[in-house]
Amino acid sequence: MRYIYIVIIIFTSFVFFSCNQSENPKGKWLNGSGQDNIERIEEHFRGFGVAMFEIGYRYQELYWALSEENWEYADHQVHEIEETIELALERRAERRKSATHFLNVALPEMEDFIKKKNSDGFELVFQNLTSSCNTCHAMEQMPFIYVQKPENRLSPVRKIK
Repeated sequence: MRYIYIVIIIFTSFVFFSCNQSENPKGKWLNGSGQDNIERIEEHFRGFGVAMFEIGYRYQELYWALSEENWEYADHQVHEIEETIELALERRAERRKSATHFLNVALPEMEDFIKKKNSDGFELVFQNLTSSCNTCHAMEQMPFIYVQKPENRLSPVRKIK
């Protein structure tokens, strides 16, 4: 009888400890070799998909910041858009040609507009930026990704009054 208890205790302990072990201990999802981990990270970042999601958000925030003359927030959004594109181009360097006008002309024009802190011409400068987005998408054979100025504000961020 004692032998059965010992077997049950050993078996239960084995089941408990083996079930408690995880293929992903402590949430570590990079548990392969160095190259395997790099490839896994690349899958998570993807090419431009995740970057474009962020840029879309920041594009909307830029529009609303400009519309309420929140110049510091608008400047922040332009710099974040630029950094996000540059990082994405590190992953997909073959897209640099399409992004060149946006990075070298459209964003600097927007930066110059923001530095003036004068809303005169806001709609035109924003339309130029938007057109540059759409031109880049068309050059990448993705004209179905057609950007238009935002109609509804989703973010709770507002200019301090």
